[in-house]
Amino acid sequence: MCSPTGAWTEPMRARLGRVLHAAFEASLLAKGLFAAAETLSGLVLLVLHQGALVALAQRLTAHELSEDASDFLANALLHAAQRFSVEAQSFYALYFLSHGGLKLIVVVLLARGVLWAYPGAIVLLSAFILYQLHLWSLDHSVVLLALTGLDLVVIALTWEEWRRRRGVSFAPPRS
Repeated sequence: MCSPTGAWTEPMRARLGRVLHAAFEASLLAKGLFAAAETLSGLVLLVLHQGALVALAQRLTAHELSEDASDFLANALLHAAQRFSVEAQSFYALYFLSHGGLKLIVVVLLARGVLWAYPGAIVLLSAFILYQLHLWSLDHSVVLLALTGLDLVVIALTWEEWRRRRGVSFAPPRS
């Protein structure tokens, strides 16, 4: 991405700035959609009674289990719903509502360009990363590592966008 002399030209800096801004906006969209789904899941868990979750799992798996009674995924879903306690349901409802709701608020503030929301988002995502790493230490889930990696990318993009908004845009070292 450097010129033949090794120096970054202004058009190259401008192009990189546009690419980073587009990546930031795409990450906001992804985080917003995920946060909305998380918040909606929390609301559903909050209003559904435990029996309704089991009935839903039975409806979702009935056709598949009638064709293949040993279907791994269908059996796993059905057994998970049957073992899902009221306490676990309450915990996940509150977790998804708070986790998704906070992220949704941050995404809206960032999309509106509220300057104080940039460092706030970085702090909030860092706290979520610490919690995710704690959970990862308990079960070594690859999904948690992937989410943590995504959050690190979003933090880096948020940091750069915050710098750009304050007039301190990306400036690669000059040679």
